[in-house]
Amino acid sequence: MKFFLISDNIDTKMGMRIAGIEGVIAHTAEEVSKALSDAADDKETAVVLITEKCSELCHEKIYDIKLNSRRPLIVEIPDRHGSNGISQSISRYIEESIGIKL
Repeated sequence: MKFFLISDNIDTKMGMRIAGIEGVIAHTAEEVSKALSDAADDKETAVVLITEKCSELCHEKIYDIKLNSRRPLIVEIPDRHGSNGISQSISRYIEESIGIKL
């Protein structure tokens, strides 16, 4: 099983490539949708990492895959510009769960 990246910028793609994760650059909803379809059709792809900007372009298709497919797992990641509150949500979750403030 492998990871696959859908990113809107080359920096994220190159960073993931160094870690051995292949991916594509997508700037339009059509490009993101095609990349998601290709990843879902590949039986070896278990996890799709997608940057926030790409996720916003194709959120309905992502929601459909999450609801109706067993794989791939789709994980939204922040891009080089930071996040829209993901890290704050994770920190709050950890604080509430185990009582450690990060």
